[in-house]
Amino acid sequence: MSTRTGESPSTPRNPRPGPRPRVLVLRALGLGDLLAAVPALRALRRGLPGHDIVLAAPARLTTAAAATGLVDRLLPASAPGRAVPAELAWDGPPPDLAVDLHGNGPASRGLLAALRPRALYAYGGRPDGPVWRDDEHERERWCRLLAAHGLPADPEDLSVPPPATRSPAPGAVVVHPGADAAARRWPMERFADVARELHREGHRVVVTAGAAEARLAASVAGRAGLPEGAVFGGAGGDILFDVLMALVAEARCVVVGDTGLAHLATALGTPSVTLFGPVAPRLWGPPVRPRHRVLWHPDADDPPRPGDAHGDRPDERLLRITVAEVLDAVRTLPLPGPGPRSGQAAVLRPG
Repeated sequence: MSTRTGESPSTPRNPRPGPRPRVLVLRALGLGDLLAAVPALRALRRGLPGHDIVLAAPARLTTAAAATGLVDRLLPASAPGRAVPAELAWDGPPPDLAVDLHGNGPASRGLLAALRPRALYAYGGRPDGPVWRDDEHERERWCRLLAAHGLPADPEDLSVPPPATRSPAPGAVVVHPGADAAARRWPMERFADVARELHREGHRVVVTAGAAEARLAASVAGRAGLPEGAVFGGAGGDILFDVLMALVAEARCVVVGDTGLAHLATALGTPSVTLFGPVAPRLWGPPVRPRHRVLWHPDADDPPRPGDAHGDRPDERLLRITVAEVLDAVRTLPLPGPGPRSGQAAVLRPG
């Protein structure tokens, strides 16, 4: 959807002197959602170089958004689950462009339209606009939206700069047993078996955890016989994002379910093994590259979304993945490629 009162759809320009024009992007979701939107954000940055890009997203993602190098300011906005925020604390004149990267419904479109932007890019709401496709990778969906409005976007242009922070465990295998929903959470005992065997083989293994995952991470580390200090995050709250990013950037590989840390490994080019259950990898998985392995065991006639990604029990397809498969995938991953291991992250202006 692209609207501008009294004019045909167009890429917004800044006809008046003064402050830089502003682009407001709605993506009030989680870390994985932010990283899946990196190609679209990069297309906006390249296509509108004289604009400030403001991202409406949860405040907890401020550091992560800055790390992409593609956002000038974060406007705190959130709602339970994947709902649309009730309001946006936008100040000043209307945005020159508003972009709905949140979803396909009238709620997110309406939230942006209420700010009376000079142009609005969104799915739906205009008969001749791009059509939403359920069977489409998340990165491709938003790139296609922007391309329809004259902003070329490459869904594989998804990398983010490596962090300036150094890893506290360089070369470690990073095991992340958590996920927002039980449907995407492989059993703790199996993660522990993987960690134990890799530790026995001589790998340094660390376990990462969010603030609510302290018990899970401790159980994995304890059952695996990992040494003290192997758990990062959890009991003390969420691991600092720059530390998490450094751990992933300098890891031997990451073993993870279909959750935000998998997208971080993809964005940093770190070898990874990702375990899928209720949703097909072709909708949310990494690009097809040797350094990424995806494990998924659907039924022959399963659709791309055969299960509930937010369900309260592990998906049956996820449970079909064995410890032996995961270990084999880790052992056959290529070594991390050469490249810079430090960088300079942007600092976002407060919202």
